[in-house]
Amino acid sequence: MRTVVSLKNVSKSYSGHTVVDGVSLAVVAGEIVALLGQTGAGKSTILNMVMGQTAPSAGEVRVNEVDPCRAEALRGFVAVSFQTDRLLPWRTAERNVTLGMEYLGIPKQERLQRARDWLNRVKLSEIHHSKYPHQLSGGMRQRVSLARAMSIDPELILLDESFSQLDHTTSKVLRGDFVTLIRQFKKTCMLITHRIEDAIEMADRIIVLDAPAQIRAELSIDQTHRDPESLARVREQIAGILSDSQQPESDATLM
Repeated sequence: MRTVVSLKNVSKSYSGHTVVDGVSLAVVAGEIVALLGQTGAGKSTILNMVMGQTAPSAGEVRVNEVDPCRAEALRGFVAVSFQTDRLLPWRTAERNVTLGMEYLGIPKQERLQRARDWLNRVKLSEIHHSKYPHQLSGGMRQRVSLARAMSIDPELILLDESFSQLDHTTSKVLRGDFVTLIRQFKKTCMLITHRIEDAIEMADRIIVLDAPAQIRAELSIDQTHRDPESLARVREQIAGILSDSQQPESDATLM
């Protein structure tokens, strides 16, 4: 399988303080990988290096075999959805979705058609397309954010705690809907989260981090055995791995 994201012995320090310490990992095409850890475990720093927002102090980060700090080399290849929806309040849902496509120079009519198609795919009915962010619920706004990320047809989607601001029920439904779309359109996804359920319900592979970001364990989830008993065993494994810190609940934070 082709490697989409690669970190080789990557470290990152700020003012002499190490936040990522010798991490090596790879994400292959079509895979969903979750980085799971407490606040301060370095998962956001790893994601920022993959996004090209900061360079490693040591080691090598590659996305599609290029340095992600070379932004133009990955233009249109990567899309990001953040913890907050980051919608522009003066734009409708439809016009918020077109933002990334405008940056890529996609013609107006194609932008609008793609925006409508993706809003429908994330299950926002047409009556919501012309509404402004303040007229939408938190879950609806996050659906708009995810539609915006998918509309540029990226190969790699990065999720930065994208479901952690939502209530349990809304988060669970949205996670399921989004995973279905990722698999349907054969995208590669890397997500960071401090919530065990986000990782278990979405990922093919979970990388558990400890501070400063070091890999404590990697757990693979067999997609043909996602029954409650199997997932409960994975949940117990994660709890055991993190037993030297606060014992997490199934949908609680790891903070």
